[in-house]
Amino acid sequence: MKVALLSDCYLPRLGGIEVQTHDLAQHLQAAGHQVEVFTATRGASGEMHGEVTVVDGVPVHRLAARMPWELPVNPFAPAELRRRLVGGGFDVAHVQTGVVSPFAWDSTRVTVGLGLPTAMTWHCMLAGVAPVFRAARFVRRWASRGVAMSAVSDVAAEPLRRLVGPGARVGVLPNGIDVARWRVGPVVREPGPLRLVTAMRLAARKRPAALVELVAAAERVAGAGSVSLTVLGEGPDRRKVESLVRERGLDWVSLPGRVPRDELRELYAAADVYLSPARLESFGIAALEARTVGLPVIGRSGSGVGEFVDDGVNGLVVSSDSQMSEAVARLAKDPGEVARMRAWNLTHAPEQEWSHVAAMAVAEYERARALVRR
Repeated sequence: MKVALLSDCYLPRLGGIEVQTHDLAQHLQAAGHQVEVFTATRGASGEMHGEVTVVDGVPVHRLAARMPWELPVNPFAPAELRRRLVGGGFDVAHVQTGVVSPFAWDSTRVTVGLGLPTAMTWHCMLAGVAPVFRAARFVRRWASRGVAMSAVSDVAAEPLRRLVGPGARVGVLPNGIDVARWRVGPVVREPGPLRLVTAMRLAARKRPAALVELVAAAERVAGAGSVSLTVLGEGPDRRKVESLVRERGLDWVSLPGRVPRDELRELYAAADVYLSPARLESFGIAALEARTVGLPVIGRSGSGVGEFVDDGVNGLVVSSDSQMSEAVARLAKDPGEVARMRAWNLTHAPEQEWSHVAAMAVAEYERARALVRR
């Protein structure tokens, strides 16, 4: 099958959709499919205006334009995209979209207009903006015209199901994980504080400052020296978090910034528990990576973390910051509970292993083709 993957953002930009689309391309190609990527993101050397670069063996069509701050936006891309899709002999298009994805939406209009079977995966939580999409009606119209809709988790799919109506099915196509790459062996825990870790964009939606506050509250309950916290990542809220740490004298908090994947795995392996404080987390790929390394994950109910965390079995699911703080304080006093959940994670691979997810993606492509034929 020849597959066109369409996404506003792609490497060298780094983020959830970018990395997942890249990894999906790799695993589809490994399974014997032909894959090409179409994006509004410039190449590593500034390639744009339709230049084709090759990233890890996959052709990437850089339909980017010169924009302020190199925004992945190009209102003139549809005509050239249409020409390349027609000439490329593609069997199916797979659109990756978030809450605001102008290139992805333009791409969907093109593929639907061409009659090209189209799968569309939503990587976001629509709950707060669902009324806007309901009023605009274009998502419901695409579903009625045969676009195979999916979301990365069941909680992300639920508002989408209400949006498209009872006549269209919305599947779940989760993010994938390379288990062999992230799995590590048993780790001998040295005595010391409960080593907490998280990886996130330091932005208000991810709630890094709230995380520091709730861990500080847990440390007051569990006792001085009972916890340490490593917050990995960069973003606009970094100065705010640094000021909070400095003003409160929280010398057990470290902010190393963004690190490469291999270093991230080693930092997870050296930690005890992963924290995911975001309320509007459609999936939580960083939390899945940490869970694959072995870490128990404490995440929020109503988020996508529930796709791979079973409360009390391999992590904890809480409904508020105060409950997360209480859970941290409890685990700081009970290393045996941490060890039990970690052992479970190390002996049970997550269901979101890439070979399984790639097969699910192909099933979505077959569904899209069937919808067009119907």
